[in-house]
Amino acid sequence: MDWNCSISTLVKTGRTGIIKLAEKQMNPRAITLSLISAILVSIPSFSKAALAAPIDFEREEKITMEVYRSANPAVVTIKTTTSTGSGSIISPEGLVITNEHVIRDAQNGIVRIINTEGKTYNGQVLTIDRKNDLALVRIASNERFPTLSFSNRESILVGQKVFAIGSPFGLSGTLTTGILSRVENTSGDLQTDARLNPGNSGGPLLNSRGEMIGVNKAILSQDGRSNTGIGFATSAPVAQEFVTRSAAIIQPKTVASLPNSQAKISPAIVPQAPSLAIASARSKRPQLGVILNPASLVVYEVRPNTLASLMGLLRGDRLVALNGAPISDAKQIVDYLAKRPSAALLTVARNTSITNYQIKF
Repeated sequence: MDWNCSISTLVKTGRTGIIKLAEKQMNPRAITLSLISAILVSIPSFSKAALAAPIDFEREEKITMEVYRSANPAVVTIKTTTSTGSGSIISPEGLVITNEHVIRDAQNGIVRIINTEGKTYNGQVLTIDRKNDLALVRIASNERFPTLSFSNRESILVGQKVFAIGSPFGLSGTLTTGILSRVENTSGDLQTDARLNPGNSGGPLLNSRGEMIGVNKAILSQDGRSNTGIGFATSAPVAQEFVTRSAAIIQPKTVASLPNSQAKISPAIVPQAPSLAIASARSKRPQLGVILNPASLVVYEVRPNTLASLMGLLRGDRLVALNGAPISDAKQIVDYLAKRPSAALLTVARNTSITNYQIKF
């Protein structure tokens, strides 16, 4: 039986029956009064609905809505020419944490960042941690931005409710919920059943206080796209350690162009290794113009028109020594340059060869 046809038939039959009954028992005036009475009787029911008190949400719903309300303004969409991901603003000046794989194909380290209001900014990649799939990007703006804070280690517990916000398939501001299913013993990586999809990468995994407990980074998928219900995130303590470790190289205007475009490159003699000497106009604070992996000191990117580009440094080069002393932390270079030296000797490893660069500031 076609349900729609049945309803239509019943309505027509019922109406005909009523009209026939009315013709037999009521005169036209009575029919008119009956119709008016029916309309008047129906009015109070609509009035009650309009005046009803607002629906009160359940406690769990209120928590979810409050987490989204407070956190979503600090979640951004990040785009390169080949990919779309998410990120979290962690400082009012516009420092954003995301995944390394989200910004990997950024040309010249430049990405587009879109906030929840649809406003687009340029973003500059500052540093990466490929091992933990993390990256820091700075929004190129003097505005002050809403932020998210990291949760402490003690507040990350299996079984707690979690919230993921991001841009799955480019749909910014999408919220999903679940629980924290597992914490990996060695790496501290978080596992969750909150639904994650391509585009969620780099976005925050939050607790019920709106604190970031992790940076979403991967899904378990059979076809590489769909979600089987298992997602992974780099934990907040690991992400916060990365930010702290990178503090020396993520200050505003970390990388500066050479003030003098006529900088000269001339050969110099250094025992046991080929080298270059670079002279440039003295700046307030000499800077190389590279983005480094802070863990390995491998060059991730060389900025154009900088000392590093004039030196001929390439992506994949590794900094191994400064003034003849081995270096293990990028902060050693930053601290040395902060002294405004007149020269430096930088040792760089490329494949199996070692090159010394004598730099004159």
